Amino acid sequence: MATAETGQVSSRKVTIAIIAGEASGDILGAGLIRSLRKRYPKARFVGIGGDEMIAEGFHSLVPMERLSVMGLVEVLGRIRELFSIRARLLEYFFTTPPDVVIGIDSPDFTLAIERRCREAGIPSVHYVSPSVWAWRQKRIFKIAKSVDLMLTLFPFEARFYEEHNVPVAFVGHPLADRIPMQPDTGAARKALGLKPDQPVLAVLPGSRGGEVERLGTLFLEASRWLQERRPDIQLVIPCVNRDREKQVEGLVEALEVKLPVTLVRGRSREVMAASDVVLLASGTATLEAMLLKRPMVVGYRLSDLSYKLLSRLVKVPWVALPNLLAQQGLVPELLQDGATPEALGAAVLERMENTEEREQLQQAFTELHESLRQNADERAATAISELMERRR
Repeated sequence: MATAETGQVSSRKVTIAIIAGEASGDILGAGLIRSLRKRYPKARFVGIGGDEMIAEGFHSLVPMERLSVMGLVEVLGRIRELFSIRARLLEYFFTTPPDVVIGIDSPDFTLAIERRCREAGIPSVHYVSPSVWAWRQKRIFKIAKSVDLMLTLFPFEARFYEEHNVPVAFVGHPLADRIPMQPDTGAARKALGLKPDQPVLAVLPGSRGGEVERLGTLFLEASRWLQERRPDIQLVIPCVNRDREKQVEGLVEALEVKLPVTLVRGRSREVMAASDVVLLASGTATLEAMLLKRPMVVGYRLSDLSYKLLSRLVKVPWVALPNLLAQQGLVPELLQDGATPEALGAAVLERMENTEEREQLQQAFTELHESLRQNADERAATAISELMERRR
């Protein structure tokens, strides 16, 4: 019988449990199901997932939305339900043990399940590393007891686990597989109705209300500073939904000086592809901007107390993913007191006008893109298949 370890087909009727708690995990889970089914055509997939996974034939025991909780207060308000869901899953897995349990991201929920399953002899995998390499590094000991295998999206994460003797496989990032190496800036501008011959600044102050509240006015004032010096610049802000759109509209109206801004519902990747420079908060958007080969300026502010606490806890010198991947300061990070309208505006202007730096940055981003373009779904499926076959 074939082993399914290197893409071969197995006739075994395996059960693969997957737990995804949010939209990004649902997308990863769907890709993983497609690749695992090539190896195990008779596989049954069960656990918690969303519409993307369900469309691939996944059976979700609980609606994924019940896990999609953000913020401390919201979590506390739902803590009994979350514990109940966890207990229900464990009872199901112990009664009808799957061949493997895979937690996708959502570590506060999934790692505890993975640990209990591993203790019961069920192989466990965690897909998408927590930021344990950056802060609260002692969590590595809990992770080591919880997983038989960690799947990481970035190579520097894999190195951290190797140093701590935790079984790990670097699989690459699915976004690097999906985003083309050469984005079509002209097509993106045409689709958004932007002038093709005038520079574009994409402004992304975050997708959550709290981020937009903290950073929205700051980024708008930086844009105004910039437009005073370059009146030809087109400002475009993508808003993840209607609530964020209304919030940004209010911030624009509150400015003392009128600022012409184009607001776009969703389509953040298209907006970045259309831009010459991106002004954005730290987070996954910095990875997308890098994959789209866009020069960027990263700005971020927290409350003074939160910043002081995090400054003591964080063990890495950068917050932007391009800098972490390159292990050097490719893109400027203006944080806390350093994030002023003038400093942000000047940094954007420099990247808009320095042609030589733009070319060097595009080359560096292309190399990073290639390093992450590993066919993540297939590599993850291969690593999981190998674990399953070893543990038969």
